[in-house]
Amino acid sequence: MSIFKRFIQYYKPYRSIFYFDMFCALIVSAIDVAFPQILNWLTKGYYAQGTQVILRSLPIIAVSLLVMELVRLGCQYYITSWGHIMGARMESDMRQDLFDHFQRLSFSYYDKNNTGEMMSKLVSDLFDISELAHHGPENIVISLLKIIGSFILMMLINVPMTLILMVVTLVLIIFSIHQNKKMRAIFMDNRKKIAGVNAKVQDSLAGIRVVKSFANEPLERKKFSESNLKFLDSKTSSYRAMGIYRSGTSFLEGLLFITVLITGGLFIANGSLRLGDLAVYALYINIIINPVDVLIEFTEQFQKGYSGFRRFVEVLDTQPDIQDNPGATELKDVKGRIEYRDVSFRYDESSDVLSGINIQIDAGKTVALVGPSGGGKTTLCSLLPRFYDVTSGSVLIDGQDVRSVTLKSLRDSIGIVQQDVYMFAGSVKENIAYGKPNATDEEIIEAAKRANIHDFIMGLEDGYDTYVGERGTRLSGGQKQRLSIARVFLKNPKILILDEATSALDNESERHIQRSLEELSKNRTTIVIAHRLSTIRNADEIIVIGDEGIVERGNHQTLLQQNGLYAKYYNMQFEGLED
Repeated sequence: MSIFKRFIQYYKPYRSIFYFDMFCALIVSAIDVAFPQILNWLTKGYYAQGTQVILRSLPIIAVSLLVMELVRLGCQYYITSWGHIMGARMESDMRQDLFDHFQRLSFSYYDKNNTGEMMSKLVSDLFDISELAHHGPENIVISLLKIIGSFILMMLINVPMTLILMVVTLVLIIFSIHQNKKMRAIFMDNRKKIAGVNAKVQDSLAGIRVVKSFANEPLERKKFSESNLKFLDSKTSSYRAMGIYRSGTSFLEGLLFITVLITGGLFIANGSLRLGDLAVYALYINIIINPVDVLIEFTEQFQKGYSGFRRFVEVLDTQPDIQDNPGATELKDVKGRIEYRDVSFRYDESSDVLSGINIQIDAGKTVALVGPSGGGKTTLCSLLPRFYDVTSGSVLIDGQDVRSVTLKSLRDSIGIVQQDVYMFAGSVKENIAYGKPNATDEEIIEAAKRANIHDFIMGLEDGYDTYVGERGTRLSGGQKQRLSIARVFLKNPKILILDEATSALDNESERHIQRSLEELSKNRTTIVIAHRLSTIRNADEIIVIGDEGIVERGNHQTLLQQNGLYAKYYNMQFEGLED
């Protein structure tokens, strides 16, 4: 019932459309049910009174029937057009809600879930929900009105025969409900399997350059084939269940006609039913069978829509691990003083990645983090903008715990340049403007100049309007890196995190970008993660993080004199790797 109530909420903005849609469904049902009764009334009334009465009555009857059909035409048009429009609008609302919630979810959710499965929930699931939202209520109303109305009108002709037909119809309904329960689990499994197929497609296509560089197309085909065959098995099970369902209902529908013919003959024989009434019964059976077929189709539609909506609700009910705490205030007038106070962190139930970390960084200073991969350097930086929350201890900016301020104001104060730069499909200008969506062209150009990429952009075919390709495929690594630096210049934060920003670049690109980063770091509190130690010689403090936490700290000269882990790394890079 809770899922049903959540579903109903999406009808509220479109109540007027929904109510009129139901009214039109009522009119269509009433007209359809009335036709056999009109035939019965005409054959026993006007058409039995002779030629003159029939000829006088025909124009009136023709006009009346034509008006009924025109009314039915208008109602059917509204049901088909505006009913679908209502469903499409509800689908759009759900898709927006789901996308908005995806944006709110924390990094931990994306660590555990696949992008392809999320896209499946956004597209195919919501389409089925939309079809259910439109067709569900009107199909139920039209079908039930036709079935109930037909039985009431048949009762007026012959009660015993109608009761027999009701028994057969009841058997048909019981069979449908029983089979439905079996199909529910199968359709839910269909959803999971197609999401798996989508996930494999997304994963393979996103990494197509890696696939081709390793000539691993056969491996990708094998991986896709496995998920595709699993989906095929699930669909096969659903079609077998559907086959039992459809053939069983078809048999019971045929049984209705047999019942009319056999019982009708018996009642005609004993004089309790007239021959003309048998024809009316046959018409009503046709009217009953059609809505029964619709209800059968609806049950399949309901299972798909219900399965999709339940998955939709499961995502909406997933609470972000990281969100504004009650009473959170805005972080204002940021100076940039950072403190990690006795910080420990672990992912889920794993052992501590960080333990008892204490670091103080004065405003405007640059601190470099070095050490072996997996030591927790990136994790330490991720705690500052609250991509993850500390397990114990606290992280402070200007003396304020980052958990006590709003996420937006916190992240607006921090700029991040990463090794793996993401470019959105769009123009150069749009990608730079991501740092400040309402920026003017002059501000964007100034940011590009400060990032030393303006001249390159002006040399492109369309300048700042040049399309960068999906994930920036039309740009080199260095060019993407400088665009990401221009984004941060435009954002103009007081705190800067440089996460191995030059480690994947050639020496020439590194020199250009190092100058850009030095310009970017001026008058900002900067945390640098670096493997190339040449880039951090001028850092105010260098902190060496090992598996056991902070093992060394000091400036470049001090750490070399200590002849410890930092000196070892430095010598490996600059005094002969072979030795």
